[in-house]
Amino acid sequence: MAGQKTDIWQPAIERPDAESRVILICEHASNHIPDHWNGLGLTPDQRQAHIAWDPGALGLAKGLSQRMDATLIHAPVSRLVYDLNRAPDMVGAMPARSEIHDIPGNAHITPEERLARTQAIYLPWAYGLHGLIARRIALGRRPVIITIHSFTPVYHGKHRTVEFGIIHDADAHLSVAILDAAHRKTRLQAELNSPYSAADDVTHTLRVHATPYGLPNAMLEVRNDLIATPEAQAAMAETLAPVLNMGIEEIQKQAKAS
Repeated sequence: MAGQKTDIWQPAIERPDAESRVILICEHASNHIPDHWNGLGLTPDQRQAHIAWDPGALGLAKGLSQRMDATLIHAPVSRLVYDLNRAPDMVGAMPARSEIHDIPGNAHITPEERLARTQAIYLPWAYGLHGLIARRIALGRRPVIITIHSFTPVYHGKHRTVEFGIIHDADAHLSVAILDAAHRKTRLQAELNSPYSAADDVTHTLRVHATPYGLPNAMLEVRNDLIATPEAQAAMAETLAPVLNMGIEEIQKQAKAS
């Protein structure tokens, strides 16, 4: 199938019939670059680095999915081919440069190539995720949308002390409730809208798939040195699952009281 412009890269969906209201989303789960894009001109080390994916995020998301009985949808290809948390007209969707790294295979993308990647990767993802959400809504089971990411301990030479960031878009209720739960139940250095915020254009998924339906939503960022191994990912999932459940329960109480 590789090498044909008609290739379609479908998202992976796990536990589609899970009992929980939660849909977990991992847009940067994979560093896979299909043969069609010839590695984008990157070295093997670059393809393993944070610029190509969110290390540890998929393992954490899988652990949370199991512990929360939640559906999980995750990306099939590297965010350098197409960043699924970016709209097709955003520079970061197919970046020519990421952090300090040039991306040769993205340096001279034509409008036709942008369209081809959008059709091959972004649209199947958007349809798949929207289908999950729409089916739940039709059944009267309005979902809670949570995206899972990881970030580097050092960014442009600056050390980050935050360990667990919770980011919101238009609706802050769930993010604030998760932050409060993290402070109560863990020793993590947890902060709101850190190391990124909606002002950095990182909430595309929430903005497109959760906000229009008025669904509770939050974006989670975990420092990747804390989830560098399968064992660490499992431990973090064990820590965060009750935090997320507590946050969700809190906003449900608030909704009933209002």
